[in-house]
Amino acid sequence: MTTRSEDWREANRMMWDERVPIHAASRFYDQDGFRNGGGDVNAFEAEEVGDVTGKRLVHLQCHMGQDTLSWARRGAAEVVGLDFSEPAVEVARGLAADTGLAERASFVAADVYDARTALGGRTFDIVYTGIGALCWLPDIEAWAEVAASLVAPGGFLYLAEFHPIANVLDWDTGTRFERSYLDREAAVYDKAGTYTDGELETQSNLSFEWNHSIGAVVSALAANGLRIEFLHERDWTLFRHCGSLEQAEGRFRQPQGMPRAPMMYSLKASRM
Repeated sequence: MTTRSEDWREANRMMWDERVPIHAASRFYDQDGFRNGGGDVNAFEAEEVGDVTGKRLVHLQCHMGQDTLSWARRGAAEVVGLDFSEPAVEVARGLAADTGLAERASFVAADVYDARTALGGRTFDIVYTGIGALCWLPDIEAWAEVAASLVAPGGFLYLAEFHPIANVLDWDTGTRFERSYLDREAAVYDKAGTYTDGELETQSNLSFEWNHSIGAVVSALAANGLRIEFLHERDWTLFRHCGSLEQAEGRFRQPQGMPRAPMMYSLKASRM
């Protein structure tokens, strides 16, 4: 990577910090609805993770904590969310208080690469990473080392993500590669707005993203002592990754007759 770590990290943090109040006020996150009992993790995630009753769960890169708190609502004995954005963590703590979950939910402001220290060396039954997190990290091997170190004996890591193939396809058709699938250099963007509210006038718009191949993710987890239980690839996604996708029942797919690439994946990796 040619960009100094402090440059990409600070740029990404400033970008996310500015967008936290926009996200908190958005219809997309619907925090008022969440306070009133609405919102949940995706159905496929709940099914694949399984019963969390009595479990200890840590959510890495938790943003404003709604998925974190959803696991508490599903019966987890303790949930801990970690994110590098202080404003996001403050929103998460407020949501925990508003929903009566503060006794079972806590939030820590720290870089994910520092999670082991920030969490005091603790381990958890479930290490959870939600959708849209890994692209903000340059070093997938370092991430896997930290994430695996948080998995308690008998526990597991669960990851649901946008498929790296989807990240390199063209916008018009979603059938052609626009950049190399195996390229590990940062993609640098300078674009106003955010995914919840479109082209807003924002100031901190510089960001750095990375694409991590399926092979890189799986190999990094396996190298850190985790056993891959499953890897599921899906031909649908939750966002319009390219213009040709058609929406039905909350999912986006290529139209019938067009080639279908994997758009999302999920995996479970356990520690014996």
